Amino acid sequence: MTSVTEARPVRRLRRSIVAGQLVLAALGAYVLAESAGLGLWNELGPGPGFFPCVLGAALVLLSVVWFFQERAGVQAAPVAEASDRLQVRAVVLSLLFLTAALPFIGFQLGVFLFLMYHLRLRARTSWIKSAVISLCGSVGVYYLFTLGLNVSLPEADIVPLSLIGL
Repeated sequence: MTSVTEARPVRRLRRSIVAGQLVLAALGAYVLAESAGLGLWNELGPGPGFFPCVLGAALVLLSVVWFFQERAGVQAAPVAEASDRLQVRAVVLSLLFLTAALPFIGFQLGVFLFLMYHLRLRARTSWIKSAVISLCGSVGVYYLFTLGLNVSLPEADIVPLSLIGL
């Protein structure tokens, strides 16, 4: 049985969580409504409101999912902070390296190496699974953006790589 003094902080915490969920859902709804006015598609491909629309819808959807998870009592398992810091550091440094390398090695090879590093070396998945996911994540996304959405992505400046279409 909880005492009155223990119940107040719990209620206050629940209210703050619900307030945060409402703020995020309202922000997502605002972005969704404003992005529709920018134009979702034009003759060249995605319009200026396409990606904000997707992100706004995702924010609303994730806020709703978070609300229902909170009501169901789903809680994440505690994780050690040291491994989180190392993981964040590895992701940030590899993203900086990817950003610097994209003009030289191109999107396809750069993202392939980025994904292989994180899947094979950091997450320790099998070689086959890492290669398949990395190929889909690099070559597949490249063709999805260039052919499906008409968005240009960086290609390699290095001559041998540019000759083979990377």
